[in-house]
Amino acid sequence: MTTPVLITGTSSGIGRATAVRLARRDDFTVYATARRLDTIADLEEAGARLLALDVNDERCMAEAVDTIQSQHGSVGVLVNNAGFGQYGTVEETDLDGVRRQFETNVFGMARLTQLVLPAMRAAGRGRVINVGSMGGRLVFPGGGYYHASKYAVEALSDALRFETAPFGIKVSLIEPGLIRTAFGDTAACTLSDAAHPAGPYDRLNTAVDQQMAASYRSKLLSAPAESVAAAIERAATATRPRTRYVVTPAAKTLVHTRRLLGAKLFDAYLRMQFRAPR
Repeated sequence: MTTPVLITGTSSGIGRATAVRLARRDDFTVYATARRLDTIADLEEAGARLLALDVNDERCMAEAVDTIQSQHGSVGVLVNNAGFGQYGTVEETDLDGVRRQFETNVFGMARLTQLVLPAMRAAGRGRVINVGSMGGRLVFPGGGYYHASKYAVEALSDALRFETAPFGIKVSLIEPGLIRTAFGDTAACTLSDAAHPAGPYDRLNTAVDQQMAASYRSKLLSAPAESVAAAIERAATATRPRTRYVVTPAAKTLVHTRRLLGAKLFDAYLRMQFRAPR
């Protein structure tokens, strides 16, 4: 008997790499999901089953969970991966966009988790793996709202881990650093859209945009999506999974540096990294 794995946001990047990796295993039945099935049709050839799922649509989420539970009794592993980055300064960013980001990154994740937990509790087992970010442990300028959503994922994961442990449910948080996917390009676009030409933050926005582009291109600072998929596999299969998996050496260094330096010294470090061009 195989363990059913439900993965959100598999049309690209981390979600797609995770679906492909886990579908190779004989002990998992992988359900790859996306809002549009045509974007993940090839994952069926890789061995995954396909489900339409939009984490902003209550009925859609409930139907996907019901489909899996009707066949397996419960979801064995939930991988909450769906998310996106809304970048821009705190003052300039449109709050409607921020609300959409929180609906996907936080509330969609929370609601889908709520939907799978009753059957997991009844089964006395299950795993919830939330894909957060190193951005839930430290903050870069121009990304305050994105980081805020990932800090929320940190808090919810910590609470959930404690609350569900008595029912045999294990909760892990994946904290990727810079991953070479379309996310970097999307983040840069939202930063450009949020900025006002010749506005008060134009130099800062230019510096952040340039630093972001260079960092995502760097093979020293970034890593492929497969490295995150490998961490998710470990969280899904380990007898005693970690509470957190920080992915990429650069992310581990930054998280450790932020903890050691404190706020003022880390701000000084950021001023050097994001020096506005004159």
